[in-house]
Amino acid sequence: MEQALTVGLDGSPESLAAARWAADEAERRRLTLRLLHAWPLLVPEPTRVPSEMDQNYWAKRLVHNAQKELQAHHPGLTVVGNLVADDAQDALLQAASESEMLVLGSRGLTPVESYFLGDISMIVVARAERPVVLVRAGKRAEEPSTPADREAESGAAGAVVVGLKLRAPCDDLLEFAFTTAAARGVPLRAVHGRSTPLHAYTPWGVDHTVTQEIVQDARNHLSQALGPWREKFPGVDVAATTRLESPARAVVEAAEGAGLLVVGRHKHHPNLGPRLGPVAQAAVHHARCPVAVVPHD
Repeated sequence: MEQALTVGLDGSPESLAAARWAADEAERRRLTLRLLHAWPLLVPEPTRVPSEMDQNYWAKRLVHNAQKELQAHHPGLTVVGNLVADDAQDALLQAASESEMLVLGSRGLTPVESYFLGDISMIVVARAERPVVLVRAGKRAEEPSTPADREAESGAAGAVVVGLKLRAPCDDLLEFAFTTAAARGVPLRAVHGRSTPLHAYTPWGVDHTVTQEIVQDARNHLSQALGPWREKFPGVDVAATTRLESPARAVVEAAEGAGLLVVGRHKHHPNLGPRLGPVAQAAVHHARCPVAVVPHD
């Protein structure tokens, strides 16, 4: 099967933003872009039926319009449309297993706002066998801009940020992050957050000797994890940061102005329900940039 990057379409501004992001990424990686629209009510392709009588008309138009726009902006990119008569969740999970990555649109930061296709995208992120990228639509016109917005718009930002736990091997995560940074020609920023342990606290505050030892230990482990990948990708500018604070907060704050935030999740076991850890949860709900969730052992 030809290597492909798949994006889920539902006609929303978020899914169209995801499609545009996916087209850029597919072109960088020299992959085929697959536009997937899943709808259980699709019927077998009719023959010689006027468009007003074609039950699949709107589904086909949705994919056709997106394909036409993306092909116009990326004339050298292979873009294929795919209509699937299936439940969206099942279709997306299947597509993820067949693709280099799956890209979905996301709708917001607050708990009351849902993601692409409601809760389906979160289930897909938690269960997919391959990386899933969530992309937000652009800011609404009425929303005020911030310094981070202006920096990003000026082109001063755009690095790939990867959050690392360092408790277990994270080669899948680092491979995705380094490959993406190399394809984009941007710096990679590796971030590790570690909460201050109870034994570091004293009646008069925090014992800085203890915290310095903790930070130095984390820096050493971070350097060891990055070492082989620095050698494999010598052209990628890499910076490592260790923060003595909540890992979730450290990662989300580090992603301000970034082009992409990469976080990991453990592959689920059959006897356990799919879920995202606290860092991945914080990233997909609060990061302002696209977020890639990479499954790993």
